[in-house]
Amino acid sequence: MEERADMSQEQQLARVFVELADTLVADFDVIDFLHLLTQRCVDLLEVDSAGILLTDQQGQLRLVAASTEQTRLLELFQLESQQGPCVECFVTGEPVLSTDLAADIQRWPVFATAARRSGFAAVHALPMRLRDHTIGTLNLFSATTGYLDEATTALGQALADVATIGILSERAARERNLLSQQLQIALNTRVIIEQAKGILAERRGLSTDQAFTILRDYARNNSRKLAEVALAVIDETPTSLNSPIHTAPRNNR
Repeated sequence: MEERADMSQEQQLARVFVELADTLVADFDVIDFLHLLTQRCVDLLEVDSAGILLTDQQGQLRLVAASTEQTRLLELFQLESQQGPCVECFVTGEPVLSTDLAADIQRWPVFATAARRSGFAAVHALPMRLRDHTIGTLNLFSATTGYLDEATTALGQALADVATIGILSERAARERNLLSQQLQIALNTRVIIEQAKGILAERRGLSTDQAFTILRDYARNNSRKLAEVALAVIDETPTSLNSPIHTAPRNNR
């Protein structure tokens, strides 16, 4: 912290963006990345605390990071009550500012009361959005009333944008990896089934279509996966399929 105090704001800002960019690597840790972001928001934006809400796979907002325990509890309370600037920011996709929570008591009676009890007097909620896709909010809490100036707000939005790009990139990479894994599993499974068809066809003097029908019927009748049954045939695991008795297929494929 003393090192940061000796640096100019421009130097601090440059270091923060390099620090954030360094997290966008193959072993990207989203939670660590977002906790780092909340801490750097406090350092750079002269706010007292910061929190981040993100959507899950069902599109529901979840708390993922907070710079203090006090903020974490307040964000959870906001989600539970479904009331407050952060929730409103996510719904609209636009910044939502409360420069004086005491004056907004009628707008968000539950949240404003809880926030003031937690020692906060103002909140600036900034959307984490790429084009028209909002994935969450970056929330800046202050113990004193008033606006963040234009430059500070713009910097806060820039940090939110960097986080958004990082998160969406990570999600896309994870989905690509999952799709690739699923495709590879499907290809491997097909190879196993083809091998089992050949073995069964040779063993019982059947066509490969007839052998496949037997494999499929056995899997269905015994509530087993087709690949599992195919492996049993290849490995000669004891089953009725591996008995020397010929079993005619019920139908042709």
